[in-house]
Amino acid sequence: MQFKKKSKVTTEIPTASLPDIVFMLLLFFMVTTVLRRSVGIPIDLPVAKKIQKLEAKKNVTHVYANSMGEISIDDKLVRTTDIRKIMYKKFVENPRTIASLKVDRSAPMYVVTDIQQELREGGVLPINYTAIYGN
Repeated sequence: MQFKKKSKVTTEIPTASLPDIVFMLLLFFMVTTVLRRSVGIPIDLPVAKKIQKLEAKKNVTHVYANSMGEISIDDKLVRTTDIRKIMYKKFVENPRTIASLKVDRSAPMYVVTDIQQELREGGVLPINYTAIYGN
C-alpha cells in the first residue's frame, strides 16, 4: 500500500503586507526629515544687471559678510585670519571647491578685500560673487 502526501510544504515568503510596510517607512522618513535652511548672517545682497547661475552647488562653500564686518563660512562665525586655514582645508579635501561670496551691499570694502586676500593665500582661486538680479 502506498501513502500519498496530502500537504506540500512551500518556501514562499508572504509579500501581501509589503506595500503597507514600504508606505509606512516612506511616511516616517518624510515626517522626520528636516530640510536644512542656510541661516548665515543677515545680509542685503547687491543688485546686478546680469547674473549667471552656478551649475554644481555641491562644491560651493558660502562665505557671508554683513555690514557689521562679521564673517561666516557655512553658517559658522569666523575671524578674518581663520578664513585661510578653513578654506585651504576644504580645498585640499575637494579641489573643485568654489568660494561663493555673499557680501552685504553696505559692507565696508576692506572686509571684501581682506576676504579675497585670505582666499588667495589659502589657494582658493575660484570665487563667485552673489547678487540679486534686477535693473
